[in-house]
Amino acid sequence: MEPSQSPSQLDPTPLLSASKHSGVPQRLVAEAAAAKQKLLGNKTLPQSVPRRNETPLPPEVSKGAYDAATDELREILGADHVELNDKPLLDGWYMEHPNTHDAFHISQQDVLVCSAVVYPGSTRDVQEVVKWANKHKIPIYPISMGRNVGYGGAAPRVPGSVVMDLGRRMNKILNIDGSNASCVVEPGVSYFKLYEEIQRRNLPLWIDTPDLGGGSVLGNAMDRGVGYTPYGDHFANHCGMEIVLPNGELLRTGMGAMPGKNGTDNPTWQSFQPAYGPYSDGIFSQSNFGIVTSMGFWLMPATEHQSYMITFPREEDFEHIVEIIRPLAQKRILGNIPQLRHVIQELAVTGMPKSHWFQGHGQMDRESIRRCATTLPCGDVSWVFYGTQYGDRASIEAQLSIIKSEFSKVEGSKMYYPSDVPQDHYLHSRVQVCSGVPVLRELDWLNWVPNAAHLFFSPITPTRGKDARIVHDIIVHAHEKWGFDLFPTLCVAGREMHYITNIVYDRGDMEAKKRAVALMRELIHETAKEGYGEYRTHLLFADQVAETYSWNKGALGRFNETIKDALDPNGILAPGRNGIWPKRFRGKGWEILRDDTRDIMEGVSPKL
Repeated sequence: MEPSQSPSQLDPTPLLSASKHSGVPQRLVAEAAAAKQKLLGNKTLPQSVPRRNETPLPPEVSKGAYDAATDELREILGADHVELNDKPLLDGWYMEHPNTHDAFHISQQDVLVCSAVVYPGSTRDVQEVVKWANKHKIPIYPISMGRNVGYGGAAPRVPGSVVMDLGRRMNKILNIDGSNASCVVEPGVSYFKLYEEIQRRNLPLWIDTPDLGGGSVLGNAMDRGVGYTPYGDHFANHCGMEIVLPNGELLRTGMGAMPGKNGTDNPTWQSFQPAYGPYSDGIFSQSNFGIVTSMGFWLMPATEHQSYMITFPREEDFEHIVEIIRPLAQKRILGNIPQLRHVIQELAVTGMPKSHWFQGHGQMDRESIRRCATTLPCGDVSWVFYGTQYGDRASIEAQLSIIKSEFSKVEGSKMYYPSDVPQDHYLHSRVQVCSGVPVLRELDWLNWVPNAAHLFFSPITPTRGKDARIVHDIIVHAHEKWGFDLFPTLCVAGREMHYITNIVYDRGDMEAKKRAVALMRELIHETAKEGYGEYRTHLLFADQVAETYSWNKGALGRFNETIKDALDPNGILAPGRNGIWPKRFRGKGWEILRDDTRDIMEGVSPKL
């Protein structure tokens, strides 16, 4: 089937502005146009596929009751801020994505969909929606901007839930404190928006951005996402939150719990994280215990920096590389959270499709990868390390001298600086990202297959060669078995590594999607048997991942359920998110566990 719209007919990507929180900045207009043209030019699916079923209603809610409840909600928020999900489902692309479903649907497109989307404009509006949900027993699913791609996007875990899109109207930068190097943002503030505002004010501060800059600063931190400067642990560098609890009550954490003089915000709210008593912030990350409506973050003072890449010739160098990284990271000689990538990603980030490099079927073989790599600046290598050093020039040179000396112990390793490679090489993108400049370059590898979508498999291992090898071998074997090209990115710290595996599939190919599901389920199970667990996962695999944290007969899961039932007795807030089910839903067939034989491609929606 041909694309319904040729690349030359594509509308321009919306610009970031006072009225458009989700657009691209002016500096990236050309890059966004090129990315959109590549992605949609490689698309064979039509703009919309007819739905197979009616839009689902919330569980245990009749059509008449739902219509009356949504009429009431329009009275609360205004008719313009309540949208029924009765239009065609459009997947769009990264910068123009849906808030009704997952653009990278791994099940059928119309399985994990909402019944409506609401747009609160203030914390008070959020409180009112929460009270409405409790009154009518309708589950709500809050999103910041819905760009949690690879992990489920904007899709609710329970079909028929009402998505609460916080970002469209709650997108203000509430404060930037230059002297404290901190900020406070609402859910709809993207990395693009925060960066551009800091530049407009000419402040000597950096943000920390993930690989793509269109996502929510707040939302990424709440899902414990990472970036690549010394401030790369986003949740660790937050300070203070304002939260609407599932009963509608408002909570401030940290020093924000103490009023400032004359009722103002506490002057140390963005300076000291724990405050007094239990440190409660953590229970709101990767959970469904509250809705964060504003959040403080620390910003990094600007500094000199030097990015580089190091290549390694042999597959078997893998363990040796990890062993070299560990002491360098523990001693904080490495300036940031570096990436170790397999050379196949050097092919993918050119933006060229797999068919450009390989005309065979199934997984691209190692010899073909080698042959293609010889045409690139890196040459015939196996592993590529991307790092950045920070500080004054003398400090950077001293750090680089040690790093060169240590990695030279791997025979055949080579170091490259940005000046050594063409201007379009991926290293130049790392220069920007690792100095807090959000970009779009990481979209290029999505052109690998038509209608490309992806899942992340993200286990944590100790930074030890033998542990990394165990997980790597499991992942290699499973990818061979299920016929997927392996795209590993290891984000390596001093004591642990995020082994992030990118499973790229054609969302128009049901057979490929079924294989991707089988691959994910096998990877979760096999790595857990060796004691390695995911730190983050797609919403359809959340129950299986939560099940692997089974020490003491699942004590952690029971603890989370106890908190959930205490805070949310009606089970209205994002039931099932990260495997946490309220009593109302729990044990009634919603969970998708390891031994579940149901076809999750068609969804799992038992009757309560």
